[in-house]
Amino acid sequence: MSKNILALDLGTTTGWATSIDGKLHWGHWSLKGGRYEGGGMRYLRFRSQLVQTYKFLGRIDVVYFEEVRRHLGTDAAHIYGGLLATLTAWCEEQHIAYQGIPVGTIKKHATGKGNANKMQMIIAAVDRGWNTNDDNEADALWLLDCAIRGEGIEAHE
Repeated sequence: MSKNILALDLGTTTGWATSIDGKLHWGHWSLKGGRYEGGGMRYLRFRSQLVQTYKFLGRIDVVYFEEVRRHLGTDAAHIYGGLLATLTAWCEEQHIAYQGIPVGTIKKHATGKGNANKMQMIIAAVDRGWNTNDDNEADALWLLDCAIRGEGIEAHE
C-alpha cells in the first residue's frame, strides 16, 4: 500500500497537494480573514481545512511542509509561525509524522535553480503536466514530488 502524503505551502493562501494511493490532487485554501474577524480565525480556518482533508483522505501517513527560514516581513513571519504551530500541534494530536523541506531544495528540484521565482515554478509545473497557474499550488506539487522521490528528506528512525 502506498502512503497518503499531504504537502503544504504554508501562507495566507496555502497551496496543498496530496498523493492518494499514488494519484495526485491539488489546490489551495484561502485563509484570509474577514474585515470583522480576529487574527486567530486564520488558524481556526486552517485547522478546519486539515480536518476536512483528513476526512477526505481517510488517512494521512505523513505531512511535508515548505520550510521557510527567512521572511521578507514581520507579518509574513508571524503568519507562517502561527500556521506551522497549528500544523505541528494538529499532526501531534493525530499521530501523523511531519517534516519540513527547505525552500531552496524544492526550487532546485523543480527548476535546477535554488532561487527560482514564482513564474519559473509555475512554468516547471505546467511543463510537468500539472494544470495550475497558481504559485502556491505549484510549490505544493513540487514539494510533494520532492517528498515522493525522497529528495531533501532526512532519514528518521
